[in-house]
Amino acid sequence: MGVTTVTDVRHTVSADGPTESRVPNPLSPLSTLFRSDLGGHEQVLLCQDRESGLKAVIAIHSTALGPALGGTRFHAYASEEHPEEAALLDALNLARGMSYKNALAGLDHGGGKAVILGDPEEIKTEKLLLAYGRFVASLGGRYVTACDVGTYVADMDVVARECPWTTGRSPENGGAGDSSVLTAFGVFQGMRASAQASWGAPTLRGRRVGIAGVGKVGHHLVEHLLEDGAEVVVTDVRTESVDRVLARHPRVRAVRDTEALIRADLDVYAPCALGGALDDATVPVLTAKVVCGAANNQLAHPGVEKDLDGRGILYAPDYVVNAGGVIQVADELHGFDFDRAKAKAAKIFDTTLAIFDRARTDGIPPAAAADRLAEHRMAEGHDA
Repeated sequence: MGVTTVTDVRHTVSADGPTESRVPNPLSPLSTLFRSDLGGHEQVLLCQDRESGLKAVIAIHSTALGPALGGTRFHAYASEEHPEEAALLDALNLARGMSYKNALAGLDHGGGKAVILGDPEEIKTEKLLLAYGRFVASLGGRYVTACDVGTYVADMDVVARECPWTTGRSPENGGAGDSSVLTAFGVFQGMRASAQASWGAPTLRGRRVGIAGVGKVGHHLVEHLLEDGAEVVVTDVRTESVDRVLARHPRVRAVRDTEALIRADLDVYAPCALGGALDDATVPVLTAKVVCGAANNQLAHPGVEKDLDGRGILYAPDYVVNAGGVIQVADELHGFDFDRAKAKAAKIFDTTLAIFDRARTDGIPPAAAADRLAEHRMAEGHDA
């Protein structure tokens, strides 16, 4: 087992906040880390265990408010020549986003994220997860891990055998279980706040909501919306995910792909898959007046938030409304109580409204208003 540690203890915050997602020309890991537009991370570990095949990046952006908290993504990166650089960039962006998310969720945690390189369907093994757990444990509690894309409750149970700083475990192993339940609940609260700001009432009744991605989070969101009286249209790259929703909810309609969904007659568009859903191609053709979904890093690059604002589309910042899951796993550290965690996740409604109010007052897009509020809390925490 080998580890490379890169440390930057400046506790600075990127001026662009977590909305930035740029893909640079291939660079060495050190060059990528210390690019001015990606800097400010306190610590980054490049992890490799040859016996199990583990290759991973653990990024700690900030511990100003407390130990860094964020999930473990297990993903095969598309770049054939430089997958390591793509993974590092993803970890840096995601870790920074977690700092902002945890700050606005009112948690006493900074932001961190981990990425395991490779297709989890092909290389995920118990030996690999145990090796990963040893790397997390080597940080001594500076980073607390949990589930993310490609990792599940059962995986966290394995990681926890080597690392006490593991959340998202099964109830049988002292954990809270599936965090997607409260993630979906929080997104629904953000959507209710968006409806209040757009149409004067905190309900989606009679509104048409399009959900791109009905996997771990999206299928729970469908249920909240149907209970509230919304009309729901869905799509997913996995046919089985769509079939599961349609079998359970015959009222739901499906379209062939995301391109068809964004062009459909919608009131609300909910990106609930991978990031970069809002870009120069999608924003001009969106019919929805509200964008509110569970996916991380929805803005493909800086400036997209201004394009949405210019078209009169209300954007509920992703890291604000999808914080229900991290609220759940944070509560697990104190002996999980579902009702307590759900009550905290319900406050996403008030936080989202406060961001919309700040945006109107300052004359800026909601994404910029959210960044300012998060940065203020992190600065206060660091000064303390």
